[in-house]
Amino acid sequence: MKKNNLLRVFTNGILNENPTFRLLLGMCPTLAISTAASSGVGMGLAATFVLVFSNIVISSLRRIIPEKVRIPCFIVVIATFVTIIDLVIKAFLTSLSDTLGIFIPLIVVNCIIFARAEAFAFKNPVLPSAMDGLGMGLGFTCSLTLLSSVREIIGAGTWFGMQVMPQGYEPMAIITKPTGGFITLGLLLLIVNALVKHFQKRRNKKAEEGIA
Repeated sequence: MKKNNLLRVFTNGILNENPTFRLLLGMCPTLAISTAASSGVGMGLAATFVLVFSNIVISSLRRIIPEKVRIPCFIVVIATFVTIIDLVIKAFLTSLSDTLGIFIPLIVVNCIIFARAEAFAFKNPVLPSAMDGLGMGLGFTCSLTLLSSVREIIGAGTWFGMQVMPQGYEPMAIITKPTGGFITLGLLLLIVNALVKHFQKRRNKKAEEGIA
């Protein structure tokens, strides 16, 4: 596959098909753990690890995995890498493990992972599949970090645990609650999709002017 195509596959998950802001996938962990920026980064990177390596393995085995048992095979592969990252986090990042709790093991059934295994890795060579997993994972990480940062700053006055708001600032505690998660996500969806639509229109206009 050409470099331009690989770049397009990589950026697709960050921009055009961002799992959180464009496809609305993985909403359960997105809303549950996005109360602190550190949690958002941790969950995003854990999911990225699983996405990249499960895509690589599934793509490598796609010609020998029988069509009828592909879903159980996907589960076995994904669960293997989820177990690896879960044990690593428990061993070296105890506080993060305590914060994320059950949501690390639940990556096994995360619809983002399954969607990429089914829609891309099972149908494409290894390198594009790895780039797809990396792009989707980084897109998910960026989205979680943005959402978590907004909620932590407004809801607690801190960012990555550091005080960033003035001393007299009264945190809006509702933002760190489930209700605040839905409100913040909805507003970010509005802003992000409006910006994407704006830039798409500009790109299409330039393309039309170039043709003309």
